[in-house]
Amino acid sequence: MQRRSVTSVLAAASLLLAAGCSSGGAPGPAGSLAASSGPPGASSPGGTPASPPDSAPPAKGSVKVVSTLTTGLTSPWGVAALPGGDLLVSSRDTGKIFRVAADGGRKTELGTVPGVAPGGEGGLLGIAVAPSFGRSPQVYAYFTTESDNRIARLNYDAKKQPGSQLGAPDTVLKGIPKGQIHNGGRIAFGPDKMLYAGTGETGDTGLAQDRSSLGGKILRMTPDGEPVHGNPDAGSVVYSYGHRNVQGLAWDSEGRLWAAEFGQNTWDELNLIEPGKNYGWPEVEGKGRRDARFVDPVAQWKTADASPSGIAIAEGSVWMAGLRGERLWRIPLAGRQASAAPQAFLQGEYGRLRTVVAAQDGGLWLVTSNTDGRGEPKQGDDRILRLDVN
Repeated sequence: MQRRSVTSVLAAASLLLAAGCSSGGAPGPAGSLAASSGPPGASSPGGTPASPPDSAPPAKGSVKVVSTLTTGLTSPWGVAALPGGDLLVSSRDTGKIFRVAADGGRKTELGTVPGVAPGGEGGLLGIAVAPSFGRSPQVYAYFTTESDNRIARLNYDAKKQPGSQLGAPDTVLKGIPKGQIHNGGRIAFGPDKMLYAGTGETGDTGLAQDRSSLGGKILRMTPDGEPVHGNPDAGSVVYSYGHRNVQGLAWDSEGRLWAAEFGQNTWDELNLIEPGKNYGWPEVEGKGRRDARFVDPVAQWKTADASPSGIAIAEGSVWMAGLRGERLWRIPLAGRQASAAPQAFLQGEYGRLRTVVAAQDGGLWLVTSNTDGRGEPKQGDDRILRLDVN
């Protein structure tokens, strides 16, 4: 299999056609898209909505912490749900992946991902479960090495002894820029069964607008790491650009892709992502663009109130975990827009919040991040909380 690297995408330096282009047809319900049908959530030519606005959930919601699933996690970062409901959790600083039973919270160590080089905000970051997991159990991991950030897949054999259940990493994409900060790291399979990744610009702001770089982008690729039909440039995995540090990815019921990212000193952002669009960093931050080349966020926050990480969609709303803000944000949606002002929950109650994942019954799993070197760990940190939401 041919491995893709940053050098292999340099030939795609003419990426993205013209800013604002899009491709593919109107999406159906999440999970209904075939791989050949183009990216989910694509708009019609000219950027008009591909479907009428959805009905909005109530302007005000509620959150109830039902239980603590497990405690004693070290620098948890990525979380992926297995078909039966159990969770896989990555540890940024140890390079280990654990399985946490949805019933009772029992932890089992799968193993350590070879080649992880933790440091600063880097290490073992996002993880994802392949759509074909039932036929071929594979786990995808985004991690920092001595030379780059990369994505690899590992075979998972639960019948082996704990600590030895992961196979050797098979690299599918390498050459993503690395740094002490802004390594991005969130990965997820979309309703089109393609793999998406959010990357950061490593503090080198110019990478976000450099169309030949994989830094400061959202990437879309096949499970083998190859460019996908419907990408803005046929030879590139780059899907959108002008991002500072993408930390959250989630799809709504119509297949639209939403992403959360860190601002600098002014505005954190929730963006609706479309192929080929330029989200402005470092030229603009937050709403009120002065240039039609750039896309405004759907919602924004002062960095002290959010510093967003993972996002999930449940009950018609985006739920966004805040690190510095130490709160969970609810953003109700009506189609392509927020239908009401964002609402905060759990402010300061559990410290830094890293990842939020939709549960099979409509609730949420919420992961704290107080052992990441920037929090103030309490007894039992870090933990996974079970939430009922509406």
